[in-house]
Amino acid sequence: MTEIIFGIIAIIITVGVYAAMVPIHKKINTPFTQPIIAVSVIIIILLLVFNIPYETYQLGGAWIDFLMGPAVVALALPLYNHFERLKKLAVPILSGVTAGSFIGVSTGLLFTKLFGFERELILSIVPKSVTTPVAVSIAESLEGSMSLAAVFVVIAGVSGVLMSPLIFKLFKLSSPIGRGIGLGSASHAMGTANSMGRSELEGSISTIAMVISAVIVSVIAPILVIIML
Repeated sequence: MTEIIFGIIAIIITVGVYAAMVPIHKKINTPFTQPIIAVSVIIIILLLVFNIPYETYQLGGAWIDFLMGPAVVALALPLYNHFERLKKLAVPILSGVTAGSFIGVSTGLLFTKLFGFERELILSIVPKSVTTPVAVSIAESLEGSMSLAAVFVVIAGVSGVLMSPLIFKLFKLSSPIGRGIGLGSASHAMGTANSMGRSELEGSISTIAMVISAVIVSVIAPILVIIML
């Protein structure tokens, strides 16, 4: 009974904070008011201030995690709504995601090797730009750390969402297609959620980019590791 109560409280707090941040972000449109970022930070602060173990919070967080499955399936609806347009954009989407995947893996390898990181750390950072389950599987196959891989995925997602407004402004990138490909390729689910908040088309492009990126990185990561390490 106690676990159920803690679970319900965790869900209410998480959903409540997110709902409160949505209108705030619309009024104060900055990377730091992005709901997905702000909620994570606020929840962490609350856990630290009130000395609540993560395991206790996860009693409810696990229920939210469970809903990730149906949420991913629900992304099929915007894909269906924009299917004809997406079909016409197949070549640029595939080209952009392939380039993004290659750059993401190769730069991660290049910079970590350049700064003298340990081999396990390098292999763990390679799949940072794909969604967590895929990244963990890739890291395991490369003999990297699955835990570290998951951490790097979160860092890539958060940093991508935070930096994207600046990058879009710097390169005058206003096209939902370009934005969706960039965020889906570099920041996986977090980037896709961010894109979906701007427009259904951008979110659809980002969803496709995220899926294709996971497939491409799974193939090229072992090859680039052999070549560059």
